[in-house]
Amino acid sequence: LAVITVMLVTTCLMSLVIVLCWHKNVLFAICFIFFFGTIEALYFSASLIKFLEGAWVPIVLSFAFMLVMYIWHYGTIKKYEFDLQNKVSMKWLLSLGPGLGIVRVPGIGLIHAEVATGIPAMFSHFVTNLPAFHQVLVFVCIKSVPVPYVRPEERFLVGRIGPKEFRLYRCIVRYGYLDIHKDDLEFEKELTYSIAEFIRSGQQSSLSMDEYEKDEKLTVIGTPTADSFHCVEENAADVPGTSGSCNELSVNSSPVVTRRKQVRFLLPESPEMDAAAREELQELMEAREAGMAFILGHSYVRAKSGSSFLKRIAIDVGYDFLRRNCRGPASALNIPHTSTLEVGMIYYV
Repeated sequence: LAVITVMLVTTCLMSLVIVLCWHKNVLFAICFIFFFGTIEALYFSASLIKFLEGAWVPIVLSFAFMLVMYIWHYGTIKKYEFDLQNKVSMKWLLSLGPGLGIVRVPGIGLIHAEVATGIPAMFSHFVTNLPAFHQVLVFVCIKSVPVPYVRPEERFLVGRIGPKEFRLYRCIVRYGYLDIHKDDLEFEKELTYSIAEFIRSGQQSSLSMDEYEKDEKLTVIGTPTADSFHCVEENAADVPGTSGSCNELSVNSSPVVTRRKQVRFLLPESPEMDAAAREELQELMEAREAGMAFILGHSYVRAKSGSSFLKRIAIDVGYDFLRRNCRGPASALNIPHTSTLEVGMIYYV
């Protein structure tokens, strides 16, 4: 029963592929499903006779797996809707000023965000609970696209959040389902270059205060050219408790001795680059040499008051169990623990 059901479902989905993906005539898809579906339907009806003799086992297993997948999908959608509905207002961000109302320390902070537009709700939680933030902040959103591979020149989408003085950027990193995620050093290098190339190209001009809320323009950053930036790789010294990434905000009780490669970017001597862009690039390079830290939000999803009993069971028990036993962003993105900072936040959905 399990085998013939898989064959029958495959035939039905294949007819959709013929029409939607191959763009063939609908009549051809109907003939396909009629010919193969008739044969498989006969075998399927014959297999139903064995239902009480043991064929119920794959049915029960399939419903159990479907329930698990539905709970995970339902909880993820509710969490994403919470992020969309509770995004930080641009007016609130602009009212904080370039310093964001806190101390800005040297370095680059990469804030992992689920939403590709706007400022996630966890950012206000960060600003409220952390005494200091990095000089340069980048909202990084990792997206999987339905293609096998994404070309390197189309991988990074870079934009700016707020005025230039805020030093806030957005970067959407796109991966295909067969792409291999690079290690953290290579990822940091390419990410820093993409932001630097965005600044150098000057794609986004100055906007008025009312236009920042509506502006969501992103620029596709290609691969480096020979006259863009010069990269110098050097081995980092063996210093206890430090590495090539930023450690100002991480706590480590035992000394760790590591050897990593540091990448230094040298600005090109281009007379066409204006003074503001050169100053912004210089600040970015200094922040990169100071270190880079990954800032993640450790979310706890809870059903809000007044929810039904089934919803509380699905969110508070089922989805919470799945989240606690699944890989987090730090493991999925190969982020080193020594340069990771997690801040907890409760989502009431």
